[in-house]
Amino acid sequence: MKVCIAEKPSVAREIAAIVGATTKKDGYLEGNGYAVTWAFGHLVGLAMPEAYGLTGFKAENLPILPKEFILQPRQIKEGKEYKNDPGVMKQLKVIKELFSRADRIVVMTDAGREGELIFRFIYSYLDCKKPFDRLWISSLTDRAIREGLQNLRPGSDYDNLYLSARARSHADYVVGINASQALSISAGSGVFSLGRVQTPTLAMICSRYLENKDFKPQTYFQLKLHTAKDATSFSALSLDKYDTRTKADELYTLVNSCGTANVVSVERKEANQEPPLLYDLTTLQKEANSKHGFSADKTLTIAQALYEKAVLSYPRTGSRYISTDVFDEIPQLLDSLKSYSRFSAYVFSMENAPLNIRSVDDKKITDHHAIIITENKPGELSPDERIIYEMVAGRMLEAFSKKCKKENTVVSLECGGVIFTARGSIILSAGWRGVFGAQEEEKEEDATVLPDITQGDSLPVKGCDVLEKQTKPRPLHTESSLLSAMETCSKEVEDEAEREALKESGIGTPATRAAIIETLFSREYIVREKKSLVPTNKGLTVYLAVKDKRIADVSMTGEWESALNKIASGGMDANTFHKGIEVYVAQITTELLSISIEGASNRTGCKCPKCSGQVVFYPKVAKCRNEDCGLTVFRSIAGKELTDVQLSDLFGKGKTGLVKGFNKKAGGTFDAIIAFDSEYKTVFEFPKNKPGNAGKGKKRK
Repeated sequence: MKVCIAEKPSVAREIAAIVGATTKKDGYLEGNGYAVTWAFGHLVGLAMPEAYGLTGFKAENLPILPKEFILQPRQIKEGKEYKNDPGVMKQLKVIKELFSRADRIVVMTDAGREGELIFRFIYSYLDCKKPFDRLWISSLTDRAIREGLQNLRPGSDYDNLYLSARARSHADYVVGINASQALSISAGSGVFSLGRVQTPTLAMICSRYLENKDFKPQTYFQLKLHTAKDATSFSALSLDKYDTRTKADELYTLVNSCGTANVVSVERKEANQEPPLLYDLTTLQKEANSKHGFSADKTLTIAQALYEKAVLSYPRTGSRYISTDVFDEIPQLLDSLKSYSRFSAYVFSMENAPLNIRSVDDKKITDHHAIIITENKPGELSPDERIIYEMVAGRMLEAFSKKCKKENTVVSLECGGVIFTARGSIILSAGWRGVFGAQEEEKEEDATVLPDITQGDSLPVKGCDVLEKQTKPRPLHTESSLLSAMETCSKEVEDEAEREALKESGIGTPATRAAIIETLFSREYIVREKKSLVPTNKGLTVYLAVKDKRIADVSMTGEWESALNKIASGGMDANTFHKGIEVYVAQITTELLSISIEGASNRTGCKCPKCSGQVVFYPKVAKCRNEDCGLTVFRSIAGKELTDVQLSDLFGKGKTGLVKGFNKKAGGTFDAIIAFDSEYKTVFEFPKNKPGNAGKGKKRK
């Protein structure tokens, strides 16, 4: 019997239907000589320090560097302890039984680094020795699965990929465990989280925030000349910028006294804009964020759902190219969009036109090609799913379309000794820009519609303005700009080809960057303000403590990602990489244990009235450090945030002063005192001078 293991039950059902395993069993499907079972993502992972006999945060235990890493089933928290997840244990028992009966195992987890790790950790934990083959496909269409089953590859072909995945997992473990414990020990209270990729990413957000906050704008002035030819009016900006208003006003008077402006030069150039490359995951996430406000995690979740619906190819790809054999399928895929109303007219206009091959390059394909649609029609999609599907379908049409041809014009004018310039651009042939409409082109600043002007023309002066402007800081990071920074190790790169070349040394991978950003949110290190990513006090505290330390080194983290890619391709030994990580961990542990944290947002507050332990003030709660006590008060009560002073009164005196502005459920506000009852639950007390409310307390539920 062949036993197939997929990453999720939904994918297992698709595969089971194709191989004829139609009989439902507990934890798998069976039939036609196959049994198809599944994981629920990471069923097995690296054991926490307690498994090595190391409890609590103690400096003498650091650095924690296991000689042999212990694997354990996924854990859940019960009370104050972590225990094996019963559902995971049940499924592992099913998988173990099936593996013992298997003649051969077929690995069908997602065809990538994490998918390989999911299977290999299960395989190792169960101490299985059976041979296995690998299904390696880039979409979940019936055709792709059938072809993949006809071309199974030996599992050993992916040993290097597994070594890379395991090396990444081990590195993240030892860096995260040791750095987090070391910083928490130095802080003296609270728990701080650091990570191999997480911390450099936080550093990029915080450094940009502080740079923006500390930026001192410089005022400057420009002149804006108004003129016209025939019936077309336009304006031109002074080439020079002036530091003082006095100088600008002087030239303003001079220009206004002139009756005409002379055209010094007219430069017209035809420009061919190549179509954009196909999407990889990071580019899709960036554009979905900037155009639709989607978080990186949301975009990945939607793309994964569309992949599992077999209407998009594998989304966790870092390539923006397709191979020549996939290119052979593109005409048919584009033709299928004739029945899709949004793109129908454009697809018909492409008939008989040669397809652009800029996105076709066999040498730039690693595990998976760029994200493309499949031959399956999308059917019913949610509004958000339709947005992502149409982005991918539209990008395919753009990528294989003709170049956009434009004529760019730069006009120089002289008036009163001041040189002015005006820029204009017209589209001669929309080409790929016709997919979503040429109007979606980003307009160049100060671009205008120009009449037919020739050198030597004398144009009337219709007026002049003095513009007061200020220099601007680099904007705060959005998820889109942060993804770019992670991809290029924070190097400012606009050229598409240069960005592609830097991918090998970016931090994180397309598959993990969304999770890294979400981790920063969950740690309360950053928040969203509209589209901007802003560090919290806690995040800034951590950054200021580690910004000059090796744990925050972006370029070093990028070098590691490059090394992991080399391990996957067989160009580097995994043990050599791990030894380097161990040396690094020893260094950062020493660094972090020697620092002190100033202004930590997790502050020791006051004595606990319930057990006399220490209460710590966190951003969202105040909590007793004694785990056996666990007295906790949430800062937010009825829409009002309690201050440190109010919390100190509550814990020290048993009640706050009068707090104004609590929100009523039915609308409006009220004023009250927050107090502890006999069970240390918080209740409202109302001022005695309020008729009918004297002495009443209302427990918060």
